[in-house]
Amino acid sequence: MTSISTPATWLAGYIPDIPTPFDEHGAVDLATLAMLCERQVDACVSAILVSETTGEASTLTPAEQEGIIRTAVRAARGRVRVVAGAGSNSTSHAIELAQRAEAAGADAVLSVVPYYNKPMQAGIQAHFRAIAISTALPIILHDVPSRTMRELSDDTLLRLAHSKHFIGLRDATGDIARLCRLRQLLPAGFRLLSGDDTTALPFIANGGDGCISVVSNVAPELCQAVFSNCRLARPQTARYLHNRLLPLTACLANESPAALKYALFLLGFMSPATRLPIVELTDDAKAEVASAIAAIGDEDIACPVEHWHGPRLHEDAVTASQARHG
Repeated sequence: MTSISTPATWLAGYIPDIPTPFDEHGAVDLATLAMLCERQVDACVSAILVSETTGEASTLTPAEQEGIIRTAVRAARGRVRVVAGAGSNSTSHAIELAQRAEAAGADAVLSVVPYYNKPMQAGIQAHFRAIAISTALPIILHDVPSRTMRELSDDTLLRLAHSKHFIGLRDATGDIARLCRLRQLLPAGFRLLSGDDTTALPFIANGGDGCISVVSNVAPELCQAVFSNCRLARPQTARYLHNRLLPLTACLANESPAALKYALFLLGFMSPATRLPIVELTDDAKAEVASAIAAIGDEDIACPVEHWHGPRLHEDAVTASQARHG
């Protein structure tokens, strides 16, 4: 478990927002979750995020969330940090989730701007401060106004960032100008991560610390290569690799997390099952995902046969895509 006083040097690079697998009965499939976590550890990520947006956290019970976090912690075995989603539009519920995450062994929590009830900035600030005093875990803030209908304003962020409880921001606004504006105003150790795969490369190139990512669930090594080449001042290579991922990134963004789960199903990693109100992709959407994965052209992203008996990507995916589009 990470202490608030520990510098968040690990909060960098591409950090996967891992989906929650469900079995044929609709229960959380913890064995498959552990395998997904292990795959990311093997890809040399610095941290993994569970029980958040891509993990369908809004459909999970607190007990299920705690079980997911404990499974991730056991799978990580101290080799990478485990960040737990612990957001809610109810402050008391967010506090409960943060405390459960701490008890389950998480290293940090990710807490989203309260959604639906549209609080004013003073309420957002009070919400996060109440969570901060309830747990010893460091907190990563999550600003995603497309989902919350309220932004985390620059002024509110700056007030929170100067407290040792808050170590970073997942910025899903896609606003690169905001990054440039804030970078010089924030404490030196405060981390800025993109929450938008499409603009992740320009975000990192302009001083961002990384990306909390959906597409890295599919191609973790490729995403790490984008980050390392950007940091090594190899912009052409980083841009080439980033562009290879863009068609898939677009598919995943349109129907998340159903599209991600279907992509990982094609690769042989997990069932595509989701929980209502998320439903299975249409046939056209499935074909688009299959085509986008095949276009990456990387055989190494598929699951080894010994770990899963689902379909293998390239033959099945390309055939499906061709059948749909002639």
